Amino acid sequence: MRTPLVAGNWKMHGSRDSNRTLLTALLAGITGLKGVDCAVCVPYPYLGEVSAQLASTALAWGAQNQSEHAQGAYTGEVSGPMLREFGCRYVIVGHSERRQHFAETDAVVAAKFSAVLAHGMTPILCLGETLAERDAGRTEQVVGQQLAAVLALHQRSSFDQAVVAYEPVWAIGTGRTASPEQAQEVHAYLRTKLHPATRILYGGSMKPGNAAQLLAMPDVDGGLIGGASLVAADFIAIARAAQKKE
Repeated sequence: MRTPLVAGNWKMHGSRDSNRTLLTALLAGITGLKGVDCAVCVPYPYLGEVSAQLASTALAWGAQNQSEHAQGAYTGEVSGPMLREFGCRYVIVGHSERRQHFAETDAVVAAKFSAVLAHGMTPILCLGETLAERDAGRTEQVVGQQLAAVLALHQRSSFDQAVVAYEPVWAIGTGRTASPEQAQEVHAYLRTKLHPATRILYGGSMKPGNAAQLLAMPDVDGGLIGGASLVAADFIAIARAAQKKE
């Protein structure tokens, strides 16, 4: 049985004061929950304070990106060994915003995936299609190609140490959400290519109002949560919905 994971992606949001308030509320809300793992992936500048506040708690933490290089003359980049020093457990790689705004190719994403594993952390590999690609009937082709770039470097067995997040690009920040059946269809396709233990999260605007229906799907193992992760009550509600998944 795969334990559901609810991971918050704060993106470029937060402040020292608001982070402390949010984390305090999250800890109060998830303490005692069983059968679900919870994490927050935060901006780099806050990792020190977040790790101090969350040490020895039920809430894990991670980063939103990582260089494929371990060290060197790469101004502005952050390496795996640096993230490990702050106790990061998870690192998001290949988020659609990184692919779109920072021109990350499938090959670059695959290299970052490898670097996260090499430094003892868990990559959350994001895969997803645009609205034009979905309308053209190319969803499986697109996500399959994105995944194939990683599988070219790693056997399926490596994915027992990884998480995959299906994030339909057309459902991020648009107010649209894939139906539970649409999400399940893509998750089931990805399941055929992955290690049986791999958790596959839904990352397309999961909210308290749709979480239970999405999480009821047999191959949806949790959520990569964007905007709702910045609202303690919303994140907690999603975590509770995930806890009820059998």
